[in-house]
Amino acid sequence: MSKIASAQAIIQEFEAWSKKKYAENGDPIGLQIGSLNKKVKKVMTALDVLPNVVDEAVREGVDLIIAHHPILFRPLKKINLDTEQGKMVEKLIKNDITVYAAHTNLDVAPGGVNDMLADALGLQETSVLVETFQRELKKIAIFVPITHQEQIRTALSKSGAGFIGEYSDCTFTSQGTGRFKPTVQAQPFIGESGELEAVQEVKIESIFHADQQAKVLNAVKKAHPYEEVAYDIYPLENEPEKLGLGRIGHLDAEMTLEDFAGFVKERLGASGVRIVGNLTSKIKKVAVLGGDGNKFISAARFSGADVFVSGDIYYHVAHDAMMEGLQIIDAGHNIEKIMIEGVREKLQAFVEEKNFDTVIMSSQEITDPFQFR
Repeated sequence: MSKIASAQAIIQEFEAWSKKKYAENGDPIGLQIGSLNKKVKKVMTALDVLPNVVDEAVREGVDLIIAHHPILFRPLKKINLDTEQGKMVEKLIKNDITVYAAHTNLDVAPGGVNDMLADALGLQETSVLVETFQRELKKIAIFVPITHQEQIRTALSKSGAGFIGEYSDCTFTSQGTGRFKPTVQAQPFIGESGELEAVQEVKIESIFHADQQAKVLNAVKKAHPYEEVAYDIYPLENEPEKLGLGRIGHLDAEMTLEDFAGFVKERLGASGVRIVGNLTSKIKKVAVLGGDGNKFISAARFSGADVFVSGDIYYHVAHDAMMEGLQIIDAGHNIEKIMIEGVREKLQAFVEEKNFDTVIMSSQEITDPFQFR
């Protein structure tokens, strides 16, 4: 019997990664058209929701579109079915296609758009260009019989706990004796009601981000053999993880601006690039930010980057950058299309883990309005 995922399950998993609270104020993210209260046999990831993308979704029998750019970015005062936008909304509703948008929250999310771009460019030792959010840390200590310690460590790891910098599965274990007396109403895994029991146990400690607490606790309780799980949670004073827009990193090997421009064009699948700067200058430190980079010129310059890779750079902003000594590669807003496959892979891993018979596909339609000759 097939097991079809619900739209709510897909979006719940997605939002555990690309959290709504990461979004900039006023960004119209989330459900845009349709309902999440339904089963979805096919999900399509897309950069933009345009008429050709909607036609593709209808043709492919898609139930849910997860897009980066909101289809309803500005409030609609009316839905005129004589306009292209009105016809598009009508077609989505008539074909029961739900549209969900993840915009700046997907830019900020660890492993989101900006990390995808940095990875595609091979940047090393990356950090955030413009901080917008901090993730506080907590520690959990779980008491478990020695015989079941590995399944608790596995549960912690799968729930996202145990990450310290570039290290995963980080835990600490100490051993001792746990004592308890089950009441008459209890159904103990070990021991007898009314009898004091002593069990050789271990205490497993790990850290997690505060916004992961519900997921971590749920995983631990499912994996733990005891009827009542003994655990402690502590807030930590450790420096929080800093999230935000854009990334800064270093190339493995230095190259000229001209060569790097060709490298960017190839790795990000750009139709063409605009270059600001001396083509023979050497590039090592790179700042990258998907989308419109005009507001972030100063941040890129103060980061010490040799070049800023972004899109939609204005003529006079380019002049300002030149005077400040910042070189730019404008590869276009459309480089954010990297999220189409990135999000598809993320959701594909989820449906495979849950054994859902839901297809995750990526849009193949071109939505870049610009052509180069």
